[in-house]
Amino acid sequence: RGREQGYTVLLIIMGGCGSKNQGNPDEISPAETVKEALKAIKRIKKSHPNNLAVKCFDKAYFDTLSEDDQFALLKCMRSGIKNEDSGMGCYAMQPADYDKFKPFFSKVLSQYHKVAEDAKHVNNWSLEGVEGLPEGGNLDLSQLGLPELSMRVRVGRNLKEFPLPGAMTKEDRINMEKKMCEAFAVLKANPDYGGGYNSLTPDHENFINDEQYKQLVADHIMFKDMAADTYLETAGIASDWPFGRGCYVSEDRGFVIWVGEEDHLRIMCMQKGSSLNKVFDRLKAALDVVNGIEGLEFAMSDDYGVVTSCPTNLGTGMRASVHIPIPNLTADGTDKKAKEICKPLGLSVRGTGGEHTPIGADGTCDISPSARFCITEAQIITALYNGLKLLKEKEAEAGGNKDGDCGDAPEDKPAE
Repeated sequence: RGREQGYTVLLIIMGGCGSKNQGNPDEISPAETVKEALKAIKRIKKSHPNNLAVKCFDKAYFDTLSEDDQFALLKCMRSGIKNEDSGMGCYAMQPADYDKFKPFFSKVLSQYHKVAEDAKHVNNWSLEGVEGLPEGGNLDLSQLGLPELSMRVRVGRNLKEFPLPGAMTKEDRINMEKKMCEAFAVLKANPDYGGGYNSLTPDHENFINDEQYKQLVADHIMFKDMAADTYLETAGIASDWPFGRGCYVSEDRGFVIWVGEEDHLRIMCMQKGSSLNKVFDRLKAALDVVNGIEGLEFAMSDDYGVVTSCPTNLGTGMRASVHIPIPNLTADGTDKKAKEICKPLGLSVRGTGGEHTPIGADGTCDISPSARFCITEAQIITALYNGLKLLKEKEAEAGGNKDGDCGDAPEDKPAE
């Protein structure tokens, strides 16, 4: 079955790649299909040298693989082959892919995350011993003179027993959602969470109609149909929409779990406040609750940490961010100065609506540590705190105000 699926995938890959008989799969042998894929990779290496998957593809290594494993590796690369302008160009299809195809993925990870090819990731949520912590380990933004800000921390997680989203069948997606509903039942019964689950799967007991779904999207609670994203679509991640998709929302709307997006789960905590510790600790506690349910286990790698579909998120799978108004640093209408300050600290700056969106009219920007791999969870949250501290100081200097005033933070939105 694996070989048949791999062969079918290659036929899909080769659509538009020059195969003479691509309209009739029965007339194309597996050997011919692999040959066409290799020709495409060779061409893309020259035309798009920044496509990491293609750049790191080693024909000599590929030739050492069995036919089934060759199909499996090309399936991981199909997004980058079909979308030649890809920056990353690959997604893992099975939880074991990073370890199974280490000679390939170690190069991809090294190039993207700027680490050694033999780098090993360590997960650690404990703030004890982390450099740069304020005395007492309390990451209290009010002590920096900042107002209450919109804070959020999210992680990607995948269940060990299922294929990753790019390789899931419709049945897999439905079964994974059913599995997660066992966890949601535990969360709903917990007074710290409560809330309920919203499913897009037809005939699901928690099914919501199109109007309810659109409202959740408008409220920044639920994710959009991924079919519009050509990279996710060609990777197979957006397939079978809307089956197996949904979101759990806590009673206070401060804790959300997306089901069936780029990873099996996107788990996020958000609040408007001053203590980064609170949102960080709440997320960790919820992860422990979910991962502690009998029969439910997150996919992990001994060398690479948390397993995610995209290599960019591997390791921690974490993104921690704060929305901070910096009107003085953005007085020119851009986030250029903020980026100059944040980049040396390993922090990303973007608009409040996400990547490639404009900054807020009041100068509000989304600040988050860039690293996911070969950094601990505790180091990520500490880096965010120290970055905000420096931004506060530079904002004060830009405004000629020794103490600085970042103004009032905008109203919080539940999730992005």
